[in-house]
Amino acid sequence: MKELTSYEGALCANCQAPLQGEFCHHCGQSVHSVLRPVHGLFEEFFETFLHIDGRILHTLPALFLKPGFLTLEYFSGRRVRYIAPFRLMFVLCLLSFFVLHLATDVIAQRIEHRDQRNSVVIDQGADFSQAQTAQEVRHQLDAKLETLEATRAIGNAAIVAQIDQTEQKLHQQANARLAELGAPARASSASKRSGDEPSDEGSDGTSKLEQPIHISWLPAFASQRLAEFDEHIRKNAKALHRGTITERREAWEHLEAGIYGALPGTMLVLVPMFALLLKLFYIFKRRLYMEHLIVSLHSHAFLFVSLLLIVIAGMLSTWLRPIAAWTGYAAGLMQGALMLWVPAYLLIMQKRVYRQGWAMTLVKYWCVGWCYFWLLLLILMVAVVLGLAH
Repeated sequence: MKELTSYEGALCANCQAPLQGEFCHHCGQSVHSVLRPVHGLFEEFFETFLHIDGRILHTLPALFLKPGFLTLEYFSGRRVRYIAPFRLMFVLCLLSFFVLHLATDVIAQRIEHRDQRNSVVIDQGADFSQAQTAQEVRHQLDAKLETLEATRAIGNAAIVAQIDQTEQKLHQQANARLAELGAPARASSASKRSGDEPSDEGSDGTSKLEQPIHISWLPAFASQRLAEFDEHIRKNAKALHRGTITERREAWEHLEAGIYGALPGTMLVLVPMFALLLKLFYIFKRRLYMEHLIVSLHSHAFLFVSLLLIVIAGMLSTWLRPIAAWTGYAAGLMQGALMLWVPAYLLIMQKRVYRQGWAMTLVKYWCVGWCYFWLLLLILMVAVVLGLAH
């Protein structure tokens, strides 16, 4: 009673309503002034942080371990102790994409190092002068070409041009030795391969990559923007497929920046679309669209925290295997268990929230999952295209 009576006779500075506590019951403004000493600001900051931290402790374990629990709590009106669904989903989305970005950077660095190691395998200075017969020259040439083809088969597109140049050099040296021995020259496989590739030139002699896109019914600025969009996609795709190591690295950086810049925005489109799917498949439940949206937010929040844990487990597995094999395998098993938990969790959540029999739940779960898969695939393709056009 002391807290209530201490504000007797005081009026709210904003709306002049009589105060009955620290906050005005009419407009919600606090009785405390924002003009305070610096230590008061620090006290308020730590109080807010600890309050949020307490909500995290209530929210994350329930989100990951109890399918549908947070959604049912939210429907029941018990919301204060938990983080709001949209804020929870958005923060986990950004955090999971940030960690995934780090993981892809590590993978890209390892691929680049592997390409550099494989480039060492390419024989740059073959010498056929020791061969005494034409058969020995051909045998040495076949052995060196097998090594190059094995390197090509790994899929190192960044050093394909270097491999072709080395093949041509090997054939030139081998043919020179064969000419000295009076034997016929051997045809170059690299020249045959390059002759089979389609030309990049159009019928007018200009490069196909340089031919701009023009759509007559579009405004000039739209056609120009579309042409630039197409040019960036072609250049980045060509650099990823047949570029040098430096060009491939730059194209990969452009692709990464574009994809991770577009993904959060595309996820904001995917969440209401998934809620619309739930609305269509559970139309006879007569639930509001907002209820399905909360289910979608909590489902995606779980997907993002699962993605975060799966990526972390994969990175731990990769790092720990060279040090202690059993810890790496344990992290790999944990990663597999997390992957299995994702579909099981979503099925149990759908069963608990919508309260239908297992047979009907399984049918709707499969239908919703099938539609969501193609919708997600479309969203990811759009993100990749935007990444290539970056």
